Order: sequence, then C-alpha cells, then structure tokens
Amino acid sequence: MTAPTLYPAILSGGSGTRLWPLSRAQYPKQMLPLAGDDSMLQQAVLRLGKAENVAASIIIGNKDHRFIIAEQLRQIHHVPEALLLEPAGRNTAPAAAIVALYVAERDPDGVIALLPSDLFIEDETAFLSGLTNAVEIAAAGFLVTFGITPNRPETGYGYILKGKPLEGLEAGFDVGAYVEKPDFESAESYLASGDYLWNSGMFVFRASTFLNEITALQPEMLACCRDALANAVGDMDFLRLCEQAFEKMPSDSIDYAIMEKTSLAATVPLDCGWSDLGAWMSLWQQSEADEEGNVSLGDVVLEGVSNSYIRSEDGPMVAALGLDEMVVVATRDAVLVAPKDRTTEVRELVARLIEEGRNEAVFHSKVYRPWGSYQDIDQDERFRVKRIIVRPGGRLSLQRHKFRAEHWVVVRGEAEVTRGKDVMTLGPDQSVYIPVGETHRLENRGTESLHLIEVQTGDYVGEDDIERLEDVYGRD
Repeated sequence: MTAPTLYPAILSGGSGTRLWPLSRAQYPKQMLPLAGDDSMLQQAVLRLGKAENVAASIIIGNKDHRFIIAEQLRQIHHVPEALLLEPAGRNTAPAAAIVALYVAERDPDGVIALLPSDLFIEDETAFLSGLTNAVEIAAAGFLVTFGITPNRPETGYGYILKGKPLEGLEAGFDVGAYVEKPDFESAESYLASGDYLWNSGMFVFRASTFLNEITALQPEMLACCRDALANAVGDMDFLRLCEQAFEKMPSDSIDYAIMEKTSLAATVPLDCGWSDLGAWMSLWQQSEADEEGNVSLGDVVLEGVSNSYIRSEDGPMVAALGLDEMVVVATRDAVLVAPKDRTTEVRELVARLIEEGRNEAVFHSKVYRPWGSYQDIDQDERFRVKRIIVRPGGRLSLQRHKFRAEHWVVVRGEAEVTRGKDVMTLGPDQSVYIPVGETHRLENRGTESLHLIEVQTGDYVGEDDIERLEDVYGRD
C-alpha cells in the first residue's frame, strides 16, 4: 500500500496576548524567536518538513500578518503550498475544515497534520516518530489528536483520558474522555494514575474522513467554509478567504465541534518536551535556569533574585533586587512586572490597554512592513524621527504627504530614491529632502539591507498622512 502524502497545515492566526509586551497583535508570539534563533512559525515549518512523504506547508494566517509570514518563509527558503488568509478569527474548527476542503480537491486521501505555529518541541526525533504513527492511524480512518505525557500536575491544560488500545495500530488509543482544565488536586490524581494526557491541540486526519464527520456534525459550519474557499480571491502569493462567508461562520474549536462528538477520535501519546509557550511561566519552565532558578535574557543585572524570569528585549538595562517568583519583561516602550503564578492574567491586562486605546497593546516600537521595518526614535509637536530598514529588493509605495516634509539620511547600504521626475542613488552619509506634497519612493536594489534615518517635519506627522499612488504589495 502506498503511503499517503502528508500535508502540514500550520495555524498562525493567534495574537499571543499572554506573552505581552513581547507579543503584540500586529507581531504576535509565533513570529518571535522565543526558543532559538528561528521564530516559532519558522521552527514549525522546518520541523514538519522533516516528516516522511511530506508536501509543502499550508499556512492559515491573519490577513494583517500576511507580509510578515511571507518574509519569514522566504528567510528559511520555504515555498508553501498555500497561504490562506482569514479575514477574522473563527477558532480552529473552521480552519481545519477549510484546509480539508483545499486538500480534498487535490488529494482526497491526503493526510493533514494540523498544528499551531507557536509550540515548543524539545525532542524533534520523538515528535516525528509519533507523527509517523499518527499518519498510519489517520490513514486507517481515525481522527487523531496527540496527547502529551504529563510530567507535573498542570492546571492550565485540558486532559485526555486514554481508552483501549487500537487493534492492529501501534501506539494508538481510543479517546476515553475529554476533561476540562482541572483543579490542582484533580491534576495530581491524573498524573498519579498514568491514564491521562495533556490535550495538545495537534491533530492528524485524512481530508475525506474529516469532511465526512463535519458534514454529519457541523453542516452549517461546513457550508460557510465551502463558501469561504469557493469565493476566495487570489492576491499575489496569498489566497484571501471570503469575508462575507466568515461573517456567517460559527466559531468553535475542533475539540468541541468534532472530537468530543465523533466516534472516530483516537489519541497518540507523545513525550517530546512539548510546551505551548502560552504564558511567561511556560517560558521559564522550558528555559535553562541558573543556580538560583533564574532565567535572565538581555541586559539584566540581578542581586538576591531567585526563581524568576527577567528579560530585556531591545529595551533598557533591567536591574532587579530581592525578587522571588517574579516575571519582569522590558521592551523599548513597555515593562511588565508580575508574580510568576499570575502571568496567565496578562490577557486581561492587555484587554484593558486596548479599551484605553493604548498603541502598546497592538504595535511594537518596531513596526514591520512588507519591505522591511521602521522604528520611532523621537517624536514631539511638528517632528518625528525614525530608523528605517529596507530589505534587499524592498520597495516602498510611490506616495506623497499632505502635511509633512521628509529628510532621509542614508546610514548603510544604497538607496534608489524617486523624487518627482528625478531618480537618484544615494550611499552612506548622503541625504535627500522631500518637500510637502512631492511624489516620492524609496527602494533597495542592493544585496544588503538599507538603513536610513528619516526626519519628518510639519503640521501633522501621523502614519495616516499618506496617499499611495502605486504599490507593488497591493495595499490601498
């Protein structure tokens, strides 16, 4: 029997609010290198690419992150099978259905591995071995979820009760029951019994099997998913799912919508050093601590500190004195200080910041664009100073401003500048002035990143003072 093709489907639509201030809505945790040099998304793509008989990945992401996702895939030289853009979040069940529909059109017997992009896997070999087992079980007609072998009485995860072993299928079990997040005493009893697994949120299933089950269990959801995919619009390398269909789409998780109702649920136990990196406590647990139990990253000085997570990420020097069981995370524009056991509550803190209209809840001081990034250095009435980095091949839109003038000074690299009818090339220490209302564009045709300082002056220096006349990235 020919082995089925494995289609990795990676969910990359979350905002990761519990890891604020490092993770923010416009640049969430899956885009960050939280556990290694590559981002969590890049690690997920590279890890799944090592599986047997595997196709290129299918990425399901937020439309606002499309250029960041594309750039991160380019950095690891990965050309995806598809980049599916959700106009709004509708949880994991609709995403799974859309991927199943997409794969079924091409390969009905194809097996899909649907995984979040923000997971930490310490033992890659154990993960890939478990994935091989799960693919075999899925090819036999089961909907498989990975159950993580617990190593502590964790109250932050849901649990799976192992049922009977699957006859003739190695390493698989029936799902006896799904259990909500328990209290500590229950979690201790689950750990002691050896019969319970953490619910990982990772699934493996044949496209046709999943579609048969969702047809029977969630027909309204499936109809909306068919509409969203059938009326999707191609945009450069992306496929924009239909916004009108998403407005009607029920929002539900795979667990609630399918797995808790189907008779085909199976689980494969997995012991691979898994963590969902959902909160700062998770990062402390999976990081290597010093003799005092501290994890310190960046420009950090500690005195009399124990069992704490202290991090300065492109921010100020952090000096901590006499702390125990604390989390301190500093960025250029925000600092979080919290007891370690309350870091899951950061989500509520971020919700408050959003209610108050604070940009720090949504944007980093470094803002990413399809051509590169910019970072504010200083700003006051009638002026704003930025550091701009344009990646090789990056090209800003042809644009003009109604209220501000701009002065560009090249620091590193070579800039091709369009100003009105003139086109000029500038190297380090050279500059150009863009008057108010003048048509202009900045481009990097070189092979190294272009760095420059931009000084804006005028009656208004907000980001919305921009009229795009032409844009290679299809932005309005």
